[in-house]
Amino acid sequence: MNLLIKSATILDPGSAFHQQIADILIENGLITRIAEDIEADAELIEAAGKYVSPGFFDLNCNIGELGLETKEDMYSGTSAAAAGGFTGVALMPNTIPPVHSKAEIEYLVNRAKNNLVDVYPLGTISHKREGKDLAEMYDMYLSGAKAFTDGNRPVQDAGLMERALLYAQGFDALVFSYPEDTAIAGKAKVNEGEISTLLGMKGIPSLAEELMIARDLYLAEYTVSKIHFSTISTARSVELIREAKRKGIEVTCDVAAHHLVLTDEALLGFDSMYKVKPPLRTKDDVSALINGLKDGTIDAIVTQHTPHEVEFKDVEFEVAEFGITGFQTALALALRSGLPVELLIDKLAINPREILGVAVPVIAEGEQANLVLFDTDAEWEFNGKNNRSKSVNSPFMGQNLKGKVLLTYNNQQIFK
Repeated sequence: MNLLIKSATILDPGSAFHQQIADILIENGLITRIAEDIEADAELIEAAGKYVSPGFFDLNCNIGELGLETKEDMYSGTSAAAAGGFTGVALMPNTIPPVHSKAEIEYLVNRAKNNLVDVYPLGTISHKREGKDLAEMYDMYLSGAKAFTDGNRPVQDAGLMERALLYAQGFDALVFSYPEDTAIAGKAKVNEGEISTLLGMKGIPSLAEELMIARDLYLAEYTVSKIHFSTISTARSVELIREAKRKGIEVTCDVAAHHLVLTDEALLGFDSMYKVKPPLRTKDDVSALINGLKDGTIDAIVTQHTPHEVEFKDVEFEVAEFGITGFQTALALALRSGLPVELLIDKLAINPREILGVAVPVIAEGEQANLVLFDTDAEWEFNGKNNRSKSVNSPFMGQNLKGKVLLTYNNQQIFK
């Protein structure tokens, strides 16, 4: 399919056309021409006042395969990702069985072939995500795993994390840390603070996250290894990582889009749709996260897309599962945070790929087309008709949002 995007504002710091208004001609998946005014026999997309950037890339999402296809399968998950402007995703290994050997990696790689969305399965750090013995990390790396994480299970054993960092260093792989000390977090469901007191619920203190970040920063410094922290959520976490970067430790981190716009006050109605982990924090934490994005402490924004069947969320708050779907609302939430759109491209498209060691697409003549067209001013309602996920566990379902993806293109395929 040939495509002509007319009068779009190009946002791509790696392109000579960055911040310029131009036409983009795509022929057989290749950007063949970028100029002020192009005439061609191609499908015409009017894009005046709209933006084109490299396709977004998500460093933290869950798709049900393997074993949890009733929550989300590869088709529905990548459809939702494409609808949200994502042309690449890194899959968390939170499946049954977990992605802890090359067999699971190879299955997912083959399952995702010929998809608009490039899929990168992440392997586990520990066998069966049990936190006891290292998984087959090198075998998984050879089969296509770019990084290793136990997903939503923190590695409690400091010795195991140290060995994982040293081992991954040998073949230049990356270790993700989900920072939570479970001995401190316990079985609490919400952030510890005024709201948890009002709700009469035991809270998860910020210390549970910050203590684990401090530990793993020490381990990364000791082993001279690189480490990535997934979904940080507190002001002190931002400070710890900012200071580590100043010291020269090879550390990166990301934040979930919903943590930029929601606080624990959303829980006052006991609505389980707002139950996420890390839990929603305070206004001060949200401000610190946004400032961390602005000054470069926080490198990326993720969706933490976590689909669930209705029976896992439409229950009492205490027993409901953690997580919300996030692919299709990520852009709107990131814009709602007030961050400039140019910065969002770094956090949603450029930095995530650089962190994972994946080639960054460039909007330039002769390059393969991997891009998203979006309108920062367009208002739309997220509802059952346009929801592409199998799941509906989003607190934004039925809400009007500002910032809409109009078109996603990659691998000679288009979604609009």
